[in-house]
Amino acid sequence: EVLQLSARAAEMAARVLITGGSGTGKEIVARAVPANSDRNGGKFVVLNCAAIPPALIESELFGHTRGAFTSAVKDRKGMFETADGGTIFLDEIGELAVEAQVKLLRVLEERRFRPLGSGREQVFHARIVAASNRDLGKLISEGRFREDLYFRLNVVEVKVPPLRERGSDSGELAQRFIKSIGAEAGNTGVDLSENAVERLAAHSWPGNVRELRNAIERSLVLGGRGTLDGDDF
Repeated sequence: EVLQLSARAAEMAARVLITGGSGTGKEIVARAVPANSDRNGGKFVVLNCAAIPPALIESELFGHTRGAFTSAVKDRKGMFETADGGTIFLDEIGELAVEAQVKLLRVLEERRFRPLGSGREQVFHARIVAASNRDLGKLISEGRFREDLYFRLNVVEVKVPPLRERGSDSGELAQRFIKSIGAEAGNTGVDLSENAVERLAAHSWPGNVRELRNAIERSLVLGGRGTLDGDDF
């Protein structure tokens, strides 16, 4: 259902807001949006809003000209210019400072941006995909996220459920990780016993898909060969 909704959003060129817990695979879903659209050949530019200091967010998004601030020794393109014709993925949008939210809202409304220190506005033609593992509704009520920005970003919301709610996904993902991780480590031909599949399906996976991948890698590193049993986890 998640992939079908992502594909429909891609066809409509709509802005997409992806919500779900940490480790559920939100970036995988985000990359599936342009992959199913005519922007498949365009750049996919990622900004982790939680990893960039608030003072640098505006420069990261819109770029700057030489001399715009003390350390700006040369012109630098921002994400909106770099991703022209492609996709901008704003990961962990809930961590964006309110001041930066105001500037992002204006750009989304006008579809124009101005690099820091420049007197010339530029038009952008990039798709916007945002993601958050935070409850944005709660952040809005606390005054930490702008409601108008939320509705600008949330044209189509794709909710990625936790792994514990995804039925047989744990077994299928485990098999995929065994192949990919095993190939990297030269540990091929490993399989899962029926008991192992049941053990994986019964676990609540608070760390979601990321935790599952780590569990598979750990079992392979500790010498798992042939068939992995439930006790190997």
